[in-house]
Amino acid sequence: MRSVKLLAALAWGLLMIPVVAGAADRAPQPDAATVHAAQAAAAPTVTRLPNGLTVLIQRDTRFPLASLRLYVGTGSAYETPKEAGISHLLEHMVFKGTEKRPGGGAAEAIESVGGYINAATSFDYTVFITDVPAASWSLGMDVLQDMAFHATVEPQALENEKKVVLAELERGEDNPSAKLFKTIQSMVWKGTTYERPIIGYHDTVSAVTSQDLHDYVARHYQPQNALLVVCGDVPQADVLAEARRLFGNLRNDRDLTPPLPVTPERSTGAQVSVRRGAYNKVYFSAALPAPSFVSDRSVPLEVLAHVLGGDKSSRLYRKFKYTEGLVDDISASDMTLQRTGMLYIDATLKPENLDTFWKELCAELAATDPATFTNQEIDRAKLNLEDSLFRAKETLSGLASKLGFFQFFLHSPLAEQNYLTVLRGVDRAQLASLAREVLRPENLCVAALLPDAAGPSATAEATASGDKADATAKDATIDDAATADALRAALAEQWPAKAAGTAQAAGPEAVGATETVDLGHGRTLVLLPDTTLPYTSVDMTFTGGDALLTPAQQGLAELAARLLTRGAGERSATEIQDFLADRASALSASAGRETFTVSTRFPTRFGADALALFRETLKRPAFPAEELAREKDSQIASIRAREDQPLGLAFRNLFPFLYRKSSYAYFHRGDPDALAGFTQRQVRDFWRAQQTQPWVMAVCGDFDRDAILTLARGLAAEGDGVAKAAVPAAPAWSAQHEKSLVLKDRNQTHLLMIFPAVGQNDADTPGLELLRTILAGQGGLLFRDLRDGQGLGYTVTALLWQGRSAGLAAFYIGTYPEKEQQALAGFREAARRLAAEPLSGDDIQRGINTLVGDYYRDHQSLASRSGEAANLLARGFPLDWHKDLLAKVRTLTPKDLQRLAAKYFNPDKAYILRVAPR
Repeated sequence: MRSVKLLAALAWGLLMIPVVAGAADRAPQPDAATVHAAQAAAAPTVTRLPNGLTVLIQRDTRFPLASLRLYVGTGSAYETPKEAGISHLLEHMVFKGTEKRPGGGAAEAIESVGGYINAATSFDYTVFITDVPAASWSLGMDVLQDMAFHATVEPQALENEKKVVLAELERGEDNPSAKLFKTIQSMVWKGTTYERPIIGYHDTVSAVTSQDLHDYVARHYQPQNALLVVCGDVPQADVLAEARRLFGNLRNDRDLTPPLPVTPERSTGAQVSVRRGAYNKVYFSAALPAPSFVSDRSVPLEVLAHVLGGDKSSRLYRKFKYTEGLVDDISASDMTLQRTGMLYIDATLKPENLDTFWKELCAELAATDPATFTNQEIDRAKLNLEDSLFRAKETLSGLASKLGFFQFFLHSPLAEQNYLTVLRGVDRAQLASLAREVLRPENLCVAALLPDAAGPSATAEATASGDKADATAKDATIDDAATADALRAALAEQWPAKAAGTAQAAGPEAVGATETVDLGHGRTLVLLPDTTLPYTSVDMTFTGGDALLTPAQQGLAELAARLLTRGAGERSATEIQDFLADRASALSASAGRETFTVSTRFPTRFGADALALFRETLKRPAFPAEELAREKDSQIASIRAREDQPLGLAFRNLFPFLYRKSSYAYFHRGDPDALAGFTQRQVRDFWRAQQTQPWVMAVCGDFDRDAILTLARGLAAEGDGVAKAAVPAAPAWSAQHEKSLVLKDRNQTHLLMIFPAVGQNDADTPGLELLRTILAGQGGLLFRDLRDGQGLGYTVTALLWQGRSAGLAAFYIGTYPEKEQQALAGFREAARRLAAEPLSGDDIQRGINTLVGDYYRDHQSLASRSGEAANLLARGFPLDWHKDLLAKVRTLTPKDLQRLAAKYFNPDKAYILRVAPR
């Protein structure tokens, strides 16, 4: 469901174990009689074992993979106040040892065959996740059963992991969006078990004992309270037999009481929370209580949320972002849970716009009347919600999660079809009734994070810059209560409460052979047919991007990419947005350090319309002045927002810190002052130069081959000649080996130890990829030592970035400031061991299998496959480059890797980039 994928993901994102416009005014709507091959596939089999555990099996032979999920009906909403965070802590501890697999054995077992393993805690359930090669489905099932029902929870391991969770908790406090959501949930769901953060609190997590966890498992981890999902190229009869063997002997030792409905406490009026800190922007959220997803009003709520703020054609985005320019971004979404929900509005904006924005938002919500919604708005919302559901089927993991959600909570394999039937039947009367129930100002909850007097821009400098920002902040007099009172007063004026009413609380044959067509003129077409789903993905990748820019033009390629789709021919930006939304389609452009890509994704039945717009965007971009002004503001806002995030600040500065004398050294998004001065002429000149670069157009999915060939040949023939491919010069490395950035009012220090590496075409690349994989992941050497062994941080991993002629490898950790030196010493020791001691065969095999598994998991979607093909060929690599790399990786020996580690991972030549709270 949309609510699960959107706002709930905000909460889950903190709580998963890290592994590192048209010819017609309106488009036709989905025809229920149009059944595609994928939709007509055999329904899943659902079996309830005698002990109550449910097994859902969906055979899907598109990929040589199996995706497994084990759902258990307990999460943070099932905890007592003293237990807050125990569900999430247990999710961590199942990775720390089981009766069969001590220590990190569960992750090691899965990663050793190239699989992926994770877990996530929600309010209403916990899910254990693994994706494995199809031949290893039984191992995946065995590991999930072992983790969920046989975790040992050793006391010392628990104490170590509590430190990791507390570091994770503090890390969340450094994220403005997560901080806002925690405030909002405590207001909207006050007095219920949903008011507490899933991760818990410092005191409750610290107090959990091994016995507490065992008691919690005994209460909730009953087979009658679980669902096993197996999806992929698997033998159904064998899967069910193995499920009976592994899970059938589990016994229920108590009755489970269904969860009681919840009624959040209501205040006598709107609630407003204002807090200030070291931010560049205002981060703003407003929420209203809403029905749960089991309510008959949950589907109309999705439609209402989408009309209000679901995409760039929505009412709030069109008014506040596009027309008035009051926000950097704004959205509205529904978050529906098992027993409650909310309608959530989220915005980022400049501080000076807050008063005007708030008054106008209140007035807009007060005036919202579904009777004024056009047929186009309602139909567009339905189409896009349906489209998002179908697109989940592109990957086995998405399909497994979708099937699992519907079965676990709605208890029927027909739940998806029932949902679609209800969605297609939503009308204005239902929306009006829902709006009267939900859009009530007296129930509104508002949370805002405002910049203090200094803001982080004054402090995100090298530590040698001094304490001027501190003095400025201390001298400022700020009254958050007065700001909150002003927001309440504006609400009362613009959206007065009405009299109280009676509202309630809230198949493999589909994949064809790849075809490469040389179009001449430096242009190439790649066709990747796959008729599994009725969708098409197109990527056209040019050489160029930042490589076409001078130092004074940093950020211009990114700006051109943002502006390219904001007007074409006679179509305005809003007309393009409406055109795309009416067809559940997407059109985008992106600029990189070596390339520039234009992409479109669309349901096959809208192919002619979508391709016509794609061509017009390439050949007749308008680059209108008013859109240029908007996109400059938006790009500058994205820079400021990125600088509010510790890792965002680090990676924005990474390339300029490391490199010299090359476009690799550029600030990709540019400098705000320089961006403000860019003109239409500069954007047009860039695009003219970019168009003359060689390109590759890759198309994947269910498409009309003749129509694609006609389009591609026409675009190639109409070119103004082909310039030599622009390739960044090989950079010189900086003489400065250390850089410190400060981001105040945060909890953690973020460290990168960076090692110079080679470009992607170098013969050492396979070995560097394998070393990165061996170091990263839950079974990785860095994770095992620095996190599991020393408890230094929540996220520990290794990175590898490679361009055509430059590269870097890095170790990363987010840790406590007082443990910085210990973390750096851990990095140095890891590098020393790699150079001094051969890696074990098990570590190497785990790395090889992980690389293979990651490749196939990451290349299931149509967009991932078209994007890979276009990018590889445009940058001078063959289509099978990644598969060739995997073959080379398999030939590497421990001595090979030891030699490469000694060659590249030299701490004495490393660069250190840190972001610290002081």
